[in-house]
Amino acid sequence: MLQSKRLCTPLSLAILACGLPTPAQSEEKADEPKILETVNIIGSPDDVKDMPASAQFLDTDDIRSQSYSDINRILRKVPGVNIREEDGFGLFPNISFRGVDTTRSAKITVMEDGVLVAPAAYSAPAAYYNPAGGRMSGIEVLKGSSQIKYGPHITGGVLNYLSTAIPDTGKAYLKTIYGSYNEVRTQGYVGDTIDTDHGRFGYLVEGFYRGSDGFKSIDETADFRNGDETGFQQVEPMVRLSWEPDTEMYQKLEVKFGYSSMDADETYLGLSEADFKNDPYRRYSASRFDNIDSERFGGFARYFISPTENLDIVTTASYSEFSRNWSKLNDIRRDRLSLGGLGGNMDLSAALSGGRNGEGLACLKGNLACGLRVRDNNREYYSGGIESMANYRFDLGVTHHEINGGFRYHEDGEKRFQHQITFDQNNNGVIVGNNLGAPGTLPGEQDDRRQDTQAYAFFLKDRIELGNWGFTPGIRYEHLYQKNKNNLNQTQTGSSSLDMYAGGASLDYRFNEDFMMFGSAHRGFSPPGPQDAVVDGLKEETSNAYELGGRYSHGAFSAEITGFYTQFENLLVIDSIGGTGSDANQNFGKVDTRGVEVGMNFDAGDAFGWGFRNPYFLSFTYTDTEQLNDAASTDAESIFSYGKKGNRVPYIPEYSLSFGSGIHFDKWGLEVAANYVSETFTSANNTDVQVNGAGQPDSRFGKTDDYIVADVSAYYQVTKNIKILGGVQNLSNEEYLVSRQPHGPRPGMPIFAYGGFELDFDI
Repeated sequence: MLQSKRLCTPLSLAILACGLPTPAQSEEKADEPKILETVNIIGSPDDVKDMPASAQFLDTDDIRSQSYSDINRILRKVPGVNIREEDGFGLFPNISFRGVDTTRSAKITVMEDGVLVAPAAYSAPAAYYNPAGGRMSGIEVLKGSSQIKYGPHITGGVLNYLSTAIPDTGKAYLKTIYGSYNEVRTQGYVGDTIDTDHGRFGYLVEGFYRGSDGFKSIDETADFRNGDETGFQQVEPMVRLSWEPDTEMYQKLEVKFGYSSMDADETYLGLSEADFKNDPYRRYSASRFDNIDSERFGGFARYFISPTENLDIVTTASYSEFSRNWSKLNDIRRDRLSLGGLGGNMDLSAALSGGRNGEGLACLKGNLACGLRVRDNNREYYSGGIESMANYRFDLGVTHHEINGGFRYHEDGEKRFQHQITFDQNNNGVIVGNNLGAPGTLPGEQDDRRQDTQAYAFFLKDRIELGNWGFTPGIRYEHLYQKNKNNLNQTQTGSSSLDMYAGGASLDYRFNEDFMMFGSAHRGFSPPGPQDAVVDGLKEETSNAYELGGRYSHGAFSAEITGFYTQFENLLVIDSIGGTGSDANQNFGKVDTRGVEVGMNFDAGDAFGWGFRNPYFLSFTYTDTEQLNDAASTDAESIFSYGKKGNRVPYIPEYSLSFGSGIHFDKWGLEVAANYVSETFTSANNTDVQVNGAGQPDSRFGKTDDYIVADVSAYYQVTKNIKILGGVQNLSNEEYLVSRQPHGPRPGMPIFAYGGFELDFDI
């Protein structure tokens, strides 16, 4: 077994190699106090090559090379990832691994620095918070049996954001770009680790800002002249502190605090098919009220200790609070009888599809007197807990063992306190009144409820090595106690408990230092929220997953090819308007997903000794999804209703391909990347037309486009510490439809050009 002075903490994502960390001996610590600088708790791309499962690591260069902040674009290099774009900027990603439901990334476990990052990962995982990808130093993605360590959603995979780490030596960094649509993006930090008589103290202070005017335009009316206000502002500062005392036994304490706020003039409302083809970046005047305002703060305290050469223990206490209010158009009303002739209330997706002879669409465009009901989706979340994990290494006969075990107690919850107001519009699109004071218009009158979860989780894994063979069995158990309280409907108030089990094993064989093969089988789960469990009696989503793959790395070339097959036995999907995560789940039933993932990297300049770098990358995913039963739901509000046996799962493309190349000299460099995604069905009944299973017009039903988007970036190194950079994303200005949710066709981002500078100094 290879020896290393790298601390392989159980809390780091399992992409880390399971090398043997050995704390410095007391003599070494006395003679070489800087030995602590070699302790690495994050991981690196080199660690991936020993992982007995499908694993990918994107480092800082992968993120910065194209100046991405959109996590959708960052993840293009990772095979096995399915993405449904929504807003064009990546503010509200919908991420899926290996065919799980894409909605709000609710079916994967999302972490930042090993800590659950969803506002309420158990109670309401389909929520509206995602860290800014542009401030990250790395991204880790794990699929296969090793994700058993990282519940609660382990039917798909694990995504771990790596924020900026405290540097070992003094460093100051600043990057600022200015781009199309008046986008400004700035990231800056300063940090250092200082040796003192009492140990080593580290600090990092970071700020991140991103703002844009947006690339869409709202139709203006006589009383509304702010049609260009479709942008956002995002602020995310962070502070990290660490202390490594000068003791015989290795110890480290790290504290992190972060804050995030966002204000976005974003809408659920899309366009009609005809209007999308004419101008995909248009917004109707009825969406003028739409805005989301969110705020989050949280952090963790983490303590590392190595009592012996063979034992590491990591304990983490974390807490966060998140609040958001998305005020948005909900539907069309006829509450004010003197105004309209709609003949009844109307759903937005039906209006976009021309329902009721086009009256609804005329209302959205401001050409018909009607009522526009705007709902304030005001919600608060909390999340916190404590987790302790241990890593113990020993030899037993001719085998070497590395046992990981851990326990976590976690609490989270969501509180909804919502109201709605109907605005009266005349036939010129002018707002002439509202129904403020009517039932439902005061805070809490539309929805007043909360749901909470207490979760106890245990896992145990053993990495067993015998010669070139490796075997890693593992189990996970979680007990959930869930409460649902509805102040407007006491029949929905109650509690329930749920026990979930997962387990699996991987087997790998290393032929030589360059080539290994691996296979695994594991049972995964994903729990329902408290309302779904208490009111509807739903149980956890379960799956049986299998993978077989190989990984080769030699010199300038590396490749990983993996085949996967997942059997979902009890697929849970969002059953709500637009599938937006705002309502209850449903038990869809059985689904099979199978496919192939391919990732390759090659540097021709390095391989042939050209004196400059010439890297190439390729990421390919083939995914075949199949519904094994007819959908039980006949609720036309759900895109999973009326699904038929043999159909495909919505928003999972059959093919996706990313590839790119670059050329890098001492002073300048250029990179080009392209991404292809095949078309998808947007509903489980796999229809080509905008009609739901009940035969009613609905703009959420149909297909998305297949598309190719290319990005190019370049830089010039003025001095060792100063770089000028620029680039163009969506170089051909491709117009393409990426989603029909929440309501109607939505475009990807049009051409985006930017320029800026980067300063990187040692201090």
